[in-house]
Amino acid sequence: MVSQYLASRGISDKATLEAMRNVERHKMVPEAMREHAYEDRPLPIGNGQTISQPFMVAYMTQAIEPNPDMKVLEIGTGSGYQAAVLAEIVDKVYTIETVEDLAENARNKLNEMGYENIHFRIGDGYHGWEEHAPFDAIIVTAAPENIPPKLIEQLKTGGKMIIPVGPISSTQQLQLVEKRKDGKINTKNLFPVRFVPFTRRN
Repeated sequence: MVSQYLASRGISDKATLEAMRNVERHKMVPEAMREHAYEDRPLPIGNGQTISQPFMVAYMTQAIEPNPDMKVLEIGTGSGYQAAVLAEIVDKVYTIETVEDLAENARNKLNEMGYENIHFRIGDGYHGWEEHAPFDAIIVTAAPENIPPKLIEQLKTGGKMIIPVGPISSTQQLQLVEKRKDGKINTKNLFPVRFVPFTRRN
């Protein structure tokens, strides 16, 4: 998977490639889908959600320039796949999921797999995780129509956020957001994507 779908398509960060080799994706998909676990495509995981395709997970990980000293916030735990990839590289991962069943399943799987540096919350990712802010980087794995202001606030100066933004009914843009040292926010459109919608808790 790594050589065929990732390295050949421009994923070059060594830590990201190694993490993608180490994480056992087949443990994070329903048993009926396990034969497809290492194909480069999203797969259904229940509750109307999907596990992201490996290329997208690797691309978003590489985009934040991960290193061992970082504290990263993930919005949308889902299967736990992105959180596991991050946990292979960075010091601490804080991950938020709004769907309780998915959050508990991911927590159980990641604990069974031995990850001790992932912290879980069931809640509304729109508000981030203020108690542990600021974050060196933020990865959002569901698409809001606009970037949540709280996430920009909780991004450390010099930090990066990668997030799909756009309407539910059509293609979104994957955006890279950087908080510059002068306080200004740079936003760059990377390429069109289709993510599940960013859902809010009542």
